Amino acid sequence: MPKFDLRFPLIVALLLLVGLVTVSSVALSPRVDPGIFTKQLLGVGLAAIPIGVLWWAGRDRIYALAPWLYGFALLLQASTFVIGKDVNGQQNWIVIGPLQFQPLELLKLALILFLPVVMRAGYRGVASYWRPFAVFLPAFGLVVAQDFGGAMVLSVMFAAILLAWRIPLWHFLLAVLAVGIAFPTVVFPHLKPYQQARLTIFLDPYRDARGQGYQVIQSTIAVGSGGMMGKGYKQGTQSHNGFVPEAHTDFVYASWSEEQGFVGAVAVLALYALLCWRLAGMATESPRLPDQILFAGVLGQIGFQAVENIGASLSLLPLTGITLPLISSGLSSLISTLVTLGLAYVIYRDRFEQI
Repeated sequence: MPKFDLRFPLIVALLLLVGLVTVSSVALSPRVDPGIFTKQLLGVGLAAIPIGVLWWAGRDRIYALAPWLYGFALLLQASTFVIGKDVNGQQNWIVIGPLQFQPLELLKLALILFLPVVMRAGYRGVASYWRPFAVFLPAFGLVVAQDFGGAMVLSVMFAAILLAWRIPLWHFLLAVLAVGIAFPTVVFPHLKPYQQARLTIFLDPYRDARGQGYQVIQSTIAVGSGGMMGKGYKQGTQSHNGFVPEAHTDFVYASWSEEQGFVGAVAVLALYALLCWRLAGMATESPRLPDQILFAGVLGQIGFQAVENIGASLSLLPLTGITLPLISSGLSSLISTLVTLGLAYVIYRDRFEQI
């Protein structure tokens, strides 16, 4: 079995290319900062630094760093309640001069790295649940208070990790049933009205066409107007004329689909499917449980974010503000995603060492 798998970085590079092409086009919109393409390129360059460090450090040193990274990420996330700045309606950003970043992105990476360490002994009955939950719940509690979409990502990621830990299937199904009952009966009624509207407007966006439904309607119009082959690069009228809000982040898939059409839209879906397929394959090809858990966490995060973002753009899923991995504009998200995938590749490279 080869030590390196060139298919994985190739898929990542293709998705990254889709993002760069889309962002460079959307930069023409009057609603968008024209410098977003330069920032996107900067994000790729900055991500190369921690990826290089991970490549040099290797598997064992990386896992040894996990508790420290987790503690630091928790402190940063907690600090947003005191020094956090409001960006796009969410006060969970840290702003230092011209730089701004979301501690949540680092926290996702820290959980993906630290949970495999505390779960390395494997599932050994109900009593062993306390270890992963002792790590997950503090992070989840800090995030859910400020960012419902981010909390959803953490939850799906944790669910994937528990499955890789080989918990009994009936435990998992029971938990899904409990959440399915509790959310509409206990959680949803206590959400703020605007949060309830964001979660339900996709069912009938035309009931508030000029308010909460405007984004979804304009997104679906942009996707549909692309036809089979699209309008062409930098020819997207919906996104360039400012009709599609957040055309470079939340609705970047609509911007891409308008210009590249049905063929381009399906191509992106295929690339994400291939990326998830390779992550699953890397997990099955790794002999050690902690590595399998790590790959499951990465798969849960990337897969869910892609499904949720694209589903929201097509009015099939609720609006949550979750970015599209490797494609949406944003330094924090892009760097975090690239470093997470780089981490997975390094762990895969070292999967047979010291066995």
